[in-house]
Formats: sequence, structure tokens, C-alpha cells
Amino acid sequence: MQLLSDRILNMATSATLAMAAKARELRGEGKDIIGLSLGEPDFNTPDFIKEAAIQAVNENYNSYSPVDGYADLKEAIITKFKRDNNLTYTPAQIVVSTGAKQSLANIAGVMLNAGDEVILPCPYWVSYSDIVKLNDGVPVEVKTSIDTDFKMTPAQLEAAITPNTKMIWFSSPCNPSGSVYSKSELRGLADVLVKHPNIYVVSDEIYEHINYGEGHTSMAEFEDMFNNTITVNGVSKAFAMTGWRVGYIGAPEKIARACNKLQGQITSGTNCIAQRAVITALNEAPSRVQYMIDEFKVRRDLILDLLNDVEGFKTNTPEGAFYVFPNVTHYFGKTLRGKKINNATDFSLYLLEEALVATVTGEAFGNPDCIRISYAASQDQIIEAIKRIKAAVTE
Repeated sequence: MQLLSDRILNMATSATLAMAAKARELRGEGKDIIGLSLGEPDFNTPDFIKEAAIQAVNENYNSYSPVDGYADLKEAIITKFKRDNNLTYTPAQIVVSTGAKQSLANIAGVMLNAGDEVILPCPYWVSYSDIVKLNDGVPVEVKTSIDTDFKMTPAQLEAAITPNTKMIWFSSPCNPSGSVYSKSELRGLADVLVKHPNIYVVSDEIYEHINYGEGHTSMAEFEDMFNNTITVNGVSKAFAMTGWRVGYIGAPEKIARACNKLQGQITSGTNCIAQRAVITALNEAPSRVQYMIDEFKVRRDLILDLLNDVEGFKTNTPEGAFYVFPNVTHYFGKTLRGKKINNATDFSLYLLEEALVATVTGEAFGNPDCIRISYAASQDQIIEAIKRIKAAVTE
């Protein structure tokens, strides 16, 4: 009898976390690593949110919270959905979880049976595929390219649908590409999906406020998609609260109740102090964190300008999040400083070892032609990182 389950043995390690661990290891050896691998804002949590947490501690919030979240936090989420997304939910349709990642795991756990297919436009967030597989689902990858800004077309969606299709998962703004689906582009996908009323959409909107274009549209805003969409969000990115671990969903009530049931057997309620702080965060206007978004846009323009001067990096202009996702196939098959570059993973490791810059291979996101570079770092770090990368790839 083997010690570990087939389930865990077949699961991939998160590539973003693995690269971060490798970078920490090299730092421990005294090497000056610039980390551009993690999807984590480099800002501090705003003071008005921290003060709310301190107040919660002083008010002795220390008991188990309701599994699906405090009632007044759910009301704050309902207000946020209405204010920012024109979506109307009831408390029974909201479930608060320990990060949006748990929200996604809950959804997969309550909706997928063996053989159910989940369409994943590539590139997709690194954990989507393994969460689906962990719950006996079948990821169906739909390839996109930098030439179409990494967006899936309605024709591609239609071609990917089979009698076994249960769901489609996507993020907009997208991690890792920074792509943002416009309202008309989402409507085009919705026009396909309304012909298949048994398919549900998981709309991951964790980066919604980090948007530099025409603004954010939620799939559930379309009246004919509302009852077939689970909207996933949280506070980690826009409010610089990654470690606070609070995510939430707005969903059809039957799905929300099932997520509540599952969560009750896995983790129960989310950290009580973090929940109290999130009430304050969501009740404030998004303009309170606009300074972060403005700085991210400056950094995006900076890193694109610098990468355009590096041979072999093909870039587009991402409209959201804080990543660039350059195509680096120019280097495949080449030998740099005695190291053969066969794929994006080789290239990402080469940059870590030779340029001392941590990035992430695109293979982890379903796109083997690219690497992900986070610009959630200071402008000085970005300038130095791209200088090192340019030196490392220049023969």
C-alpha cells in the first residue's frame, strides 16, 4: 500500500510558488535576486483597513465566524457588487472564503463529477487546471496567442464545447497575460453560451480594479447570463491584502449553499479579524486605492518600453493586472552562455541563474511560448531587472 494518494502524486506544484521558493534559496546563498515572479502588490495594506482590524481586535472578535461569512460583511459585498458591477445578490448567494483560491476550489468541489469538462482559455491562472483535475474534471485548453491579446474568440469557444462541457473558467483582467475582455467581447462569448444553458461560467474578477482601459465588465451583468455565472472576487490584489486571505463569490443560491456546506467540512469560517477589516475595505469607494493602480500603469509603460529594447521579446500591451507575458520563442533552440534553451521553462530558469531575475514559465499557465513577468516591484527594481535580462541574452 503506497503512503500518498494518487490524487496528490498527480498534482503539479504551483509554478509561481516554486519559483519564489527557488529565488529564496538563491537569496539564502547570498545572491541578489530581483523577484518578478509572484503576483503580489508591493504596497502596504492601506492604513484605514489596518485600523479596522485593530479595532476588531480591541472589540474582542475572537470566536468562530459563520461558515459563509459575517452578515454585515455579506451586506458589504452585496453593496460592492451593486456599486461596482451592477449585480444584485442576496445574502444567501454570497459565500466568504479563505481567499479566492478556496472559492474556486469550493466551486469545483460542489459542481464537478468525473469526466465533466471545463473550458480554460489559455493562458489561465496557474491553479485552474489542477483544481479541476483534483475534482475529477477534465481541463479543455483553448489556445490563444499574443497576436490576439490572448483572448478566446466566440468561434473558439463554440468549437471547444462538447456534450460533456460543464463549465468555463476565465479571469478578466487575466493572470498571467493582463488581458481584459471588453463588454462587446464578453457579449460575443455570452451569445455562444446562451445556446448551451447547462454550461456555467466562473468569472474570476480578482483584478477588476487594476484596469487601465475602458473599464471592467462582469459576465453576470448580462441578464441572460446572470443565473449561469459564478462571480469570484476578493481583496488581495486591489487592496494589497494578499496575506489576509479573504475571497468571496456571488452565485446562484443552490451553488452558494453547496459551497457553504463543503466549506463547513473543510475550513469553516474565514479569519474573523480579516473579515472585519474587509467590511471597511469594501464599503469605501475604489478611488481610495487609485494611487496603486496609477503607479502600476506607470510601471507597465516603463517595463514595456524597456522590453522593447531587448532582442527576442515580443510583447503586447496588457490592459489590466500587473503582468507582462512576452513571447520568447526567439530563444528556443539557442545556446546562451553554454546553456541550451529548449522551452520557456529553460529560459525562465536561465534568467534566474544568469540574470538573477525570477520570472515564471508560461508552461504553467497553459502557454509554452511565453514567460510571465510581474511588475509589482519598484521602478528601480524593474529598470535593474530588465538591464540584467538584456545583458544575459545578449551574445
